[in-house]
Amino acid sequence: MTATDFFIWGFVAHIAADWFLQNEWMALNKVSLRHPAAWVHSGIQFAGALFVFPFWVALGLAVSHLLIDTRVPLQWWRKFYGQTTEGAIMIPFALWQDQAAHILMLAAAALIAVNCA
Repeated sequence: MTATDFFIWGFVAHIAADWFLQNEWMALNKVSLRHPAAWVHSGIQFAGALFVFPFWVALGLAVSHLLIDTRVPLQWWRKFYGQTTEGAIMIPFALWQDQAAHILMLAAAALIAVNCA
């Protein structure tokens, strides 16, 4: 597969896991590494990524997904870079920034997978 193939199929797996296989319990509680919902959601992401990527790349994606979903890295980035942190625009901004971070990780995983396969 090419890097583009890895990325497209990784993106399909990500969308399925993040938008169709995530329930309210996961969405509300995945922000804490101490809550099982974070690990269940990350496990679903891992399972989806295994359909596309080698084991260790899928594992890296699942870990990055887990950390991004705690919101800590993106909250830090918004504060560090002086981005939106409050107001009506905050919720859609945070949602799309979360998805953008996952997409960047998928792109990196695609490049790693194609160069190490």
